[in-house]
Amino acid sequence: MDSMEVNKGIAAVLVAGIVFFLTGMIADNLVRETPLEKSVLNIQGAPAEATASTAAAKPEELPPIAPLLAKADVQAGNKYAHTVCTACHTFDQGGKPLVGPNLYGVVGGPHDHEEGFNYSPALEKFKGQPWSYDALNTWLFKPAQYAPGTRMTFAGIPSAQQRADVIAYLRTLAANPVPLPSPEAAPAAAPAATTPAGGGGTPAVAPAPAAPQPAK
Repeated sequence: MDSMEVNKGIAAVLVAGIVFFLTGMIADNLVRETPLEKSVLNIQGAPAEATASTAAAKPEELPPIAPLLAKADVQAGNKYAHTVCTACHTFDQGGKPLVGPNLYGVVGGPHDHEEGFNYSPALEKFKGQPWSYDALNTWLFKPAQYAPGTRMTFAGIPSAQQRADVIAYLRTLAANPVPLPSPEAAPAAAPAATTPAGGGGTPAVAPAPAAPQPAK
């Protein structure tokens, strides 16, 4: 190969390298990163990050149960209970508990109405407090909200009238049923969970049916 051709090749490589180097220097001078004075995410008026206390959902307010009980269908409640609840409960007087306690005499009885039944700690906090109509209404709406930590997996009965039908049927499971409240009666305050000594208590707050269990 002619030495002149070799020299031309070397020169071409050197020129290309110089051009690449100069191009990079020029680009660095033309494009400069300017840091923002303020974060683009710092939006004026944006709410602060929710804390555990503010993020907690407020319990849903339920319609009064008294007017619904006045027009409740006991037979519909009976059918619902014996279709959905019999896997976990018995209803006859003296019936043995299953996964949940026997429900005879539950309306007006204490939360721990069945002696010897192993209630979850979530319901032990309500020990001795009565299952009033309002308490049962709140419990059947969403058990996990009424007694956080309950072992009962039933999601609840979203229909207010259907809850009233079931409660009206449960009321009949007694030798002397508790009188129905006046339709104009104001809802009673939900029972508050008892605070154990040395520990913090949780106040009581109480879709697809799966088995209403008034105490478990």
